[in-house]
Amino acid sequence: MRRRPLLAVLTAGISGALVVSAAPAPAAEPVVAAPPGIVVVDGMTQPVFSLADAIEERVYVQTTVDTDRDGRFDRVAIDISRPRETATEGFKVPVIFEHSPYRKDVWGDVPYPSVLVDDLPQNGLTGRADRRGADMTAQRAAAKANLPGSLDDYYVPRGYAVVLGQSVGTGDSDGCPTSGDQAETLGTKAVIDWLNGRAKGYDADGAPVTAGWSTGAVGMTGVSYNGTLPNQVATTGVEGLKTIVPVAAISSWYDYYRANGLVVAPGGYQGEDADILAQFTAGQARAEGACADELAEITAEQDRVTGDYSKFWGDRDHLDARKVKASVFVVHGLNDWNVKTEHFAGWWDELAQHRVPRKIWLHQGGHGGPGNNATVTLPDGRSWTYKQTENRWFDFWLWNVRNGIMDEPTAVLQREDRAYTTYANWPDPGAREVALKLAATDADAPGTLTSGKRPKGKVEQSFVDEGRTLHPSALVAGADAANPHRLAYLSPELTGDVRFSGRPEMRLRMAIENKPGANLTAYLVDYGPAGSTTAPKVVTRGWTDPQNRTSDARSAPVRQGKLYDYRWTLEPKDYVFPAGHRIGVVVFSSDQEYTLLPLGGTELRVAPHRSELRLPVVGGRDVLGF
Repeated sequence: MRRRPLLAVLTAGISGALVVSAAPAPAAEPVVAAPPGIVVVDGMTQPVFSLADAIEERVYVQTTVDTDRDGRFDRVAIDISRPRETATEGFKVPVIFEHSPYRKDVWGDVPYPSVLVDDLPQNGLTGRADRRGADMTAQRAAAKANLPGSLDDYYVPRGYAVVLGQSVGTGDSDGCPTSGDQAETLGTKAVIDWLNGRAKGYDADGAPVTAGWSTGAVGMTGVSYNGTLPNQVATTGVEGLKTIVPVAAISSWYDYYRANGLVVAPGGYQGEDADILAQFTAGQARAEGACADELAEITAEQDRVTGDYSKFWGDRDHLDARKVKASVFVVHGLNDWNVKTEHFAGWWDELAQHRVPRKIWLHQGGHGGPGNNATVTLPDGRSWTYKQTENRWFDFWLWNVRNGIMDEPTAVLQREDRAYTTYANWPDPGAREVALKLAATDADAPGTLTSGKRPKGKVEQSFVDEGRTLHPSALVAGADAANPHRLAYLSPELTGDVRFSGRPEMRLRMAIENKPGANLTAYLVDYGPAGSTTAPKVVTRGWTDPQNRTSDARSAPVRQGKLYDYRWTLEPKDYVFPAGHRIGVVVFSSDQEYTLLPLGGTELRVAPHRSELRLPVVGGRDVLGF
């Protein structure tokens, strides 16, 4: 039977430092000499172990899945770096674990399907997109790490082992990639089981290997896909996973490749889908060879025709926190249009509902982390960088260092001026939903937004989809003038700053005049004063399929010319509209950067007097002043 981890106790060190040493093992077990201790200063472990002397080893962990259907359980490759003292002194250490599908042999030029279609919905894929996997290679490489790398450089000297794994079906691991489903989750979970003595591991020669040097306490982290895997594994409730730090991570793969029934791309990667990602991570040889049949099934089941939610996507939905035992430190960019903000917001809501210990750090960047030197000053005057905060988080949850991090404000948020501040929670508890009513007095002129009474009249307005040829920037620009390919609604100039925090909801009464279907897009935009040269800034976006007006899982026919009520949320955000600016809503059809692009000419008609934007304003309606 595997011995229990030695219990850590804190003893006073020199100059206020704390040294963590090992308590004696229970009497029934052999007593070993106390190993060298970690050193804690200001609640944070210090680099006292030699990285140069660290032990590095490769282990192949046996999973409980057979993704390539060869009749044998797949094994996943992991590389380990741990302090030498784990071998020479019997020192047991916790583990920081990053699993990834991007370690090696990715297919850099996997062809994308075209987003140009004749009509919506479109049966099957047509052609190839010009955007190739070279761009994807650059995107994925940002999340790639190898031993030696930043995690082991930083954490091994502080008394941790670092494990870098290769996802099932990728790199040196067995099997076929499955793009976010339960098999991928269980393939990752197996590593935590091995670190806790519940799974088998082998060296390159097939000899059994155990992790007797591990305390069994594991923290997972990573960026993008590498951060998604911790979310997935946490939902299993696996014993030993004490905490996760998902950075720019997916929580529902449907929300990554779809939106309210529409096929919607991750920002910058028009045409990418679950099968493209699986081919990329498999590598060309595996994708076109041993895994060709398995990947063809992903192509068929993901359904680029209707965009409906299905069992395929349900198997890749990781928004159920009922079994989560690990604490969660969510990190995300407020301007991430690759892994959009609904991923952190939906996960955060679910964690809150189940009272999972949690913290959140939101920054103004895009896809990635905030930067190690990003600094926040707490209400008590102490300042911490992001990396120090991550360090203290792991110390608290993995080494049991009582550093008070859970007593600090729950939310850290970078404001538009790039300064970081703290909040009790996110969304801001002071946010109140305010209905900004759309209004128009002219069928062609831009309309208005008001929180009070609408102008009299029931004017309807129309526009024609030309999203295939018109970039969204052209549709957002010039909001004070009419544009036949979009509708714009603007508030009066704000008398003071207006902050909203949470999910805007669009409620639009609309008809499709001449086609059975259409894309439907809404942008929330920050406009300068009328007549100014201030460039408009897109604050957030949202998309929906009119055929999915009652359910993401079921398309229903749309009668041409009939007005329907549509509701959908825009991507969550926390944003301050400055005094003197105007809040704008722009409504159009196809989005050249995100949606499938049908031939132009679809005519749409909106009833503004039956439409509104629901905005979660901090301080409520009184703050608006209009």
